[in-house]
Amino acid sequence: MTSKTKLSILIPVRNEGANLKVILRILPAILDVKHEILVIYDSLNDNSIPVINSMGMMHPGIKGVHNQLGKGVMNAFLSGISKSKGDYILLTPADDIGPVLAIGDMISLMNKGCQLVSCTRYSHGGRVLGGSAIGRPLSRIANRIFYWLSCSAFTDSTVGIKMMRRDILDKIKLESNPVGFAFAFELAIKAQINGMKLGEVPIVSLNRLSGKSSFAFGSWVREYSRWFYYGMKNYARLKNTRKNVVMRAPAHL
Repeated sequence: MTSKTKLSILIPVRNEGANLKVILRILPAILDVKHEILVIYDSLNDNSIPVINSMGMMHPGIKGVHNQLGKGVMNAFLSGISKSKGDYILLTPADDIGPVLAIGDMISLMNKGCQLVSCTRYSHGGRVLGGSAIGRPLSRIANRIFYWLSCSAFTDSTVGIKMMRRDILDKIKLESNPVGFAFAFELAIKAQINGMKLGEVPIVSLNRLSGKSSFAFGSWVREYSRWFYYGMKNYARLKNTRKNVVMRAPAHL
């Protein structure tokens, strides 16, 4: 193993102290590449901060990042990238331990030349346990429709769990409003349109280990619908790249 950081894990949080206690114990134990874990928070009163500090004393690679770009996951993501050092960037939530088990497969595809690797909850053995009674079926149906009608390469374009090369934003300009993980949907569409080499890895999503979801139905539907329409409008460009770009890790869940 070299001294250079291979993987930067970005975890946006808003009062996720209870969930962080779990995921920050698991991640250092299972990772076998040189890594850093950046937990990004908006408020200095966030209950995640004491957990970051205590876990950082045991694992120096765990650090907190104060997002000062504005509220929302996208701004947290951009703040985290600006402080990261890894060749690969992984975006993952604090409230789902399922993606942890897919990191090895994601890195494997990245090492084979992928520029963006996304997880899927809806194909190749992926599935969802828990989550919003409204959001869960809506997400599944919307992703299935989008996959078939837009010629998307991904079976789960909207999932926020994505690994990418750190220079990806040199080629893709994010234009989403800071609503949930909508920018991850935008990222999936634009990466395919740009002809990037893509990968997909199945996960078992264990949504919301602790606490309540901040799912805001109206604003989420509007922003996700915006990118659904964008993908449909770019059908021809997505169709031209669909068959050439996707590599899928073996389903072994």
